Amino acid sequence: MSFLSSTRYSRLTFALCASVLLCMPVAASQAQAEKTPEKPFEAFSNSVRTLRDSVVQVARAQIGRRYRTGGVSPEKGFDCSGLVQYVLAGLQVQVPRTARQQASVGLPLTRDTSRLLPGDLLTFSKGKKGRVSHVGIYVGDGRYVHASSVAGKVIESSIDRPFSPLIKAWHGARRILSLDDSVPSLAVVTPKTQP
Repeated sequence: MSFLSSTRYSRLTFALCASVLLCMPVAASQAQAEKTPEKPFEAFSNSVRTLRDSVVQVARAQIGRRYRTGGVSPEKGFDCSGLVQYVLAGLQVQVPRTARQQASVGLPLTRDTSRLLPGDLLTFSKGKKGRVSHVGIYVGDGRYVHASSVAGKVIESSIDRPFSPLIKAWHGARRILSLDDSVPSLAVVTPKTQP
């Protein structure tokens, strides 16, 4: 091989390597874009049997996130109704923003733990008949996930924990998902209008 042809060969090899290296970040970013789902909770709903299971998994995935008044995201923190809205919206179920509004959507349920299903909303008030000021997501076995201002983060608690001035009393429950739990109870997910 002559010097001239070896120089051409070296330049050709360099050009080929450079073009491969330049294309790698583009290919990697395209592969990453293909891996990023359009629906952030799609993996949850595809990996479980029901929509109720998905609600429980997504809610429990937020445990430990910080509490923040008005918070509606894992990055910035949650308040109680922001957590509920975030979890349900990720699964294509729309509910209003505040605890009081969320307490008027869906089907009302009696305060009976034997009738609760995972994914039902639990409402709380400062007294047995007070106005709703807290909401959480029932996850089964007498437990619920909620963003607690007292704990300063999203936690899982027992429904029957003792009442105190710092802990609100269980007020009631609302069923947002239909009994077959494949679709939301859309006919009743509209909040009552306040005068």
